[in-house]
Amino acid sequence: MNYGIFRSEPIMTLNDLAQIGSHNKREKKAYKSNPNIKLELTKNNIELVPLKEKYVKGFHNLTKEYRKQHEEKQKTERDDRKRSYSEMLNKSRSVVADELLFTATNKFFKDKDKDFILEWANTCMDFVYNDLGYTKEQILHATLHLDEATPHIHCVVVPLIKKLDKRTNTERYTISKKQYIKDKLHLSQLQDIYNVRLREKGYDLERGIKGSNAKHQKVREFKKTTRYYENKVETINKRLDIAMTDFEEKMKTTKNTIIDKEYIKVRKDTFDSMQNVIKETKKAIEFQPKLESLFNEVDTYTKSHQTLEKENQNMQREIKSLKTRNHNLTEEINNLKSYIKAILKAIKHFFRELLQIGNDKTKEATTREIKDYYDNKDFETNDVYDISKGTTKEDELFDYANVPSYLKTNKKTHNDRDKDDFEISL
Repeated sequence: MNYGIFRSEPIMTLNDLAQIGSHNKREKKAYKSNPNIKLELTKNNIELVPLKEKYVKGFHNLTKEYRKQHEEKQKTERDDRKRSYSEMLNKSRSVVADELLFTATNKFFKDKDKDFILEWANTCMDFVYNDLGYTKEQILHATLHLDEATPHIHCVVVPLIKKLDKRTNTERYTISKKQYIKDKLHLSQLQDIYNVRLREKGYDLERGIKGSNAKHQKVREFKKTTRYYENKVETINKRLDIAMTDFEEKMKTTKNTIIDKEYIKVRKDTFDSMQNVIKETKKAIEFQPKLESLFNEVDTYTKSHQTLEKENQNMQREIKSLKTRNHNLTEEINNLKSYIKAILKAIKHFFRELLQIGNDKTKEATTREIKDYYDNKDFETNDVYDISKGTTKEDELFDYANVPSYLKTNKKTHNDRDKDDFEISL
């Protein structure tokens, strides 16, 4: 029985994009990590959607309007919030591109000539255009590799779209994979459709096993990647522990904090310590999607290989090792999420206190910070509501975060505030 295979692999940074481009365009002189590649056969590879320049340059050409939009926005940003186009892309929780891979079990291609394989490849590309909905302008590069044991297609797409920004009521560029592949359930449905398209063209291929998105990456490569992320998590936890310990020590001085109707005075080292906690928290939040992405890859890899246990006992031992690491990473993720949740709660209390008893300058600065947190999706609408309700910045922040108008309150006076409003709890 032969299977048709279609999978989607997110590309999170420009550096990742460059490395994938180097592989797909065969820019290296040797591939020690992949002995299946026979460079003497590379001349047989077929460019389905050509790209003359390197991937990153091609990406910048494709997204030049998006870059122009970003640079225009930076003109009004505070200096400490300004980021280059590349920095914005690399720190985003969204993909910069998506790699679509198409192939089939090796026996399907046995004794088939180049014309047959090219017709199969064109069927795959029709699926990209007609069913996924990508235009040719959104395809960075697509190539059919014939220099490995099994023919396969790498199709790298940039899901650049225009989307309505409800806050400004204008259309703005963004990169959104979810516009084309919403989630795992949708991907599974698309894989069903892909199989229908193949069979309509007369290809005797079964749908790939549901839930199996087996990666071509070898076990030793997974181990190397997993080890890197384990070390990264340990480093993040240590830095958070140090920052929180220092902050808790500094907070002991809050007994001597001076508070009146217009000002709040704390020691500079206490405030600096708080800022350090916020900085380390942001780093943890930015790293979390990559960690979860690795977790999903390892989990999928493990499940897909369990079906091969009887055929390969050595692989079974490797799977057991990956399961153990996967379990450990899950615990680390859960602990990190709890830690981040507690820290964000402290930050919310801190911001609310500043909005209640800070002077005008402090309130303005705090309001900008809250907006930044909301834009970066660190705060949700409910968070902004909890922080700003009853303060002089309620109207401004409610409008910014789309809080329903019926939730607006009569502003509290200083004497009306609850005791809890003046406490920062961890």
